[in-house]
Amino acid sequence: MAISELDLPTGVIAHSSADAQRQAQLLADGVARALAYAVQTHGEASLVVSGGRSPVAFFEALSQRELEWSRVQVSLADERWVPPTDPDSNEGLVRCHLLRNAAAEARLIGLYQPADSLEQAARLADQALMEFKQPIDVLVLGMGDDGHTASLFPGNANLAHALRHDCPERCLPMQAPAAPQCRLTMTHPLLACARMQCLAIQGTGKLATLREALNVDALQMPIRAFLHSPLEIYWCP
Repeated sequence: MAISELDLPTGVIAHSSADAQRQAQLLADGVARALAYAVQTHGEASLVVSGGRSPVAFFEALSQRELEWSRVQVSLADERWVPPTDPDSNEGLVRCHLLRNAAAEARLIGLYQPADSLEQAARLADQALMEFKQPIDVLVLGMGDDGHTASLFPGNANLAHALRHDCPERCLPMQAPAAPQCRLTMTHPLLACARMQCLAIQGTGKLATLREALNVDALQMPIRAFLHSPLEIYWCP
């Protein structure tokens, strides 16, 4: 299966790469151009990325792109509720692989907040995001085999609220089906406001998931809420 075989909605752009390294370079080029344009046009730029192991090559490629990183804010689409020093932390991953080289001057506004409960941590993260430049200039999402994106998981009690177009919160608590279960996620209105929206996936299995998501409701496979223009999908086998 190839991404060209999918019946993508009008306006959705698909980029196919030969391998993961080429995908990372191509995505880094596109993101860097959009950030540079935002800095030139608005004086600053905002970038939201996703965690996990898949984005590491992209982070490292982007960290070497020359632009005015001191004018760039970086945040995360979602976070595991663990300190940045924890191996499962998305913030820790970003600090290690993205905020280095030229990108060391960027400002990170993380979602993790120490608190007495996950709900309180989400409220604190929501407040912290008041300082984050909106609308987001560039958003880079990933996708799980179940069709989740960020920490918008099917079957979660907060999912319907998080997907509302008028959801007032910027960040909500979520429970993941895998450890660490306690998560924080940006909500759909905040993510969907991004001027440039990207989805980076790898493997034919993810294409099968994407094909299924095109034909179901977002409550069943939350990635469906983002499968429309403007979206650029970056895929490699």
